[in-house]
Amino acid sequence: MATESTPAGRPVTEEEARAVQDGLRARVVLDEPGPPPGTGHVTGVDVAYDDERDLVAAAAVVLDAASLEVVAEATAVGRISFPYVPGLLAFREIPTVLAALDALPCPPGLVVCDGYGLAHPRRFGLASHLGVLTGLPTIGVAKNPFTFTHDAPGTSRGSTSPLLAGSEEVGRALRTRDAVKPVFVSVGHRVSLDNACAHTLALTPAYRLPETTRRADALCRRALAEAVLSHPLEGAPPS
Repeated sequence: MATESTPAGRPVTEEEARAVQDGLRARVVLDEPGPPPGTGHVTGVDVAYDDERDLVAAAAVVLDAASLEVVAEATAVGRISFPYVPGLLAFREIPTVLAALDALPCPPGLVVCDGYGLAHPRRFGLASHLGVLTGLPTIGVAKNPFTFTHDAPGTSRGSTSPLLAGSEEVGRALRTRDAVKPVFVSVGHRVSLDNACAHTLALTPAYRLPETTRRADALCRRALAEAVLSHPLEGAPPS
């Protein structure tokens, strides 16, 4: 397990964070298709928090894209260094996610975030932020549509409908299981929306959520539980 440090120069106010978003957003690449589904590596990243102890744990789990078998995994634990502000959640998560990715023994390939890319009020969610900082192709697969609107996709697996901000398509609602609530896919960096949806379908052979997300979620929760044991609250009796 890696330990994420807190370097100087990180945004500490909402105004500073929005300025960073504005500067990085122009670097998002939208005209590349991305790697073909079912090839190379695909990596899920996710985080878990313990706000009482000011801890955040991140996990990165690399799968073989063809077999969906685990190739490698890594975790990192750090301090929460930015307050909870809707639209700025990447600043709470990115430092520790980067530490987990850096701890991997192999290239991550496509990175799948449990969250948003362009489907974000400022068109720069976690997947886009992470993609720009790392240069990796990234997509966001979220559990809900955030503030955006969509028509219900067809009931069969693979059906889609546009995720809309007014008339702008910022992502797609994608049905990954027959007659089960859709997930919400958006481009992060260096991947087309069609390809992002194709990757999501390839990663959901049995469940609504991608295998990358399911495995990263379980791993970051375990990492947080281990970190909590070594960070007792002041005044708490020893376990």
